[in-house]
Amino acid sequence: MLKFAVRRLLLLIPILLGLSILVFLFVRALPGGPETALLGERSTPERAAAVRAAYGLDRPVYEQYASYMGRVAKLDFGVSIQTQQPVTEEIGRRFPATVELATMAILFAVVIGIPLGFVAGRRPSSWVDNLSTVGSLLGIAIPVFALGFLLKYLFAVKLGWLPGTGRQDVRITTEHPTGFYVLDGLLTGDLPAAWDALKHLVLPAVALGTIPLAIITRITRAAVLETGNEDYVRTAEAKGMTRSVVTRRHILRNALLPVVTIIGLQTGLLLSGAILTETVFAFGGMGSFMASALFTRDFPVIQGGILFLAVVFVVVNLLVDISYGFIDPRVRAS
Repeated sequence: MLKFAVRRLLLLIPILLGLSILVFLFVRALPGGPETALLGERSTPERAAAVRAAYGLDRPVYEQYASYMGRVAKLDFGVSIQTQQPVTEEIGRRFPATVELATMAILFAVVIGIPLGFVAGRRPSSWVDNLSTVGSLLGIAIPVFALGFLLKYLFAVKLGWLPGTGRQDVRITTEHPTGFYVLDGLLTGDLPAAWDALKHLVLPAVALGTIPLAIITRITRAAVLETGNEDYVRTAEAKGMTRSVVTRRHILRNALLPVVTIIGLQTGLLLSGAILTETVFAFGGMGSFMASALFTRDFPVIQGGILFLAVVFVVVNLLVDISYGFIDPRVRAS
């Protein structure tokens, strides 16, 4: 497993190199540029040329790329054109929000999706199976922003049970040493702050986790149905093993591999930033940050953000691959 992990990490180098080239060329192929966003109606050819020269955008593309990669090798993604702050610091401030939201969303999807899919797979054509099928179709069909506005209107505006925007009540002044608001409340001993941050996570996490919930439910159901018809399951039942033993040792464990794969992929996607969800709930994570950078043609933020999220996605999938060895001994043996 160690050799496998090292090999996957080494493969990350050409992947990131190729991605950096594509992103670098893509952002420069977009119409307009940072000078348009900075100058607005005051833009003139002379002023636009001065802005491009100030940021080195008037140099040949290959020179710009070589200079950029030289800074990236030192973990320096440059300075944001809009905020004039280092991109590394901007990512450090916003990524914890995305991690908190993605973690809550995937927990919501896994805690409900796996048991529901398992029951549906063990009892096909039952009311539970039919309910999970209809619910999965609705979960995939309803747009995230529409569901977000619906949840916000119902539970925040009409009922007033949960907050509808932000990460925490603006009146709370607790310190945030890690940037993870729930964890910060626990570390500083401010339990009301941690509870408030947790309440702010509920609605966006449900809205964001609905699609992963539907996918995990369907994949779990299909995997359990397929595994339940295997010869070794029928043999175990014929030998008189109890239902719980057959379920735990032979069905659930063997059905987990495709489910874990889907969970890993969905987690990687959620950590890439949920633009619509973060916008609807004003959550301030990586998704809304990257969307704003695209609109303003903030090249350093776009390039640094995409490279950082690519590393996160690959690392998450590496952890998923490593987990196969703990779930299925055959993977360890091979």
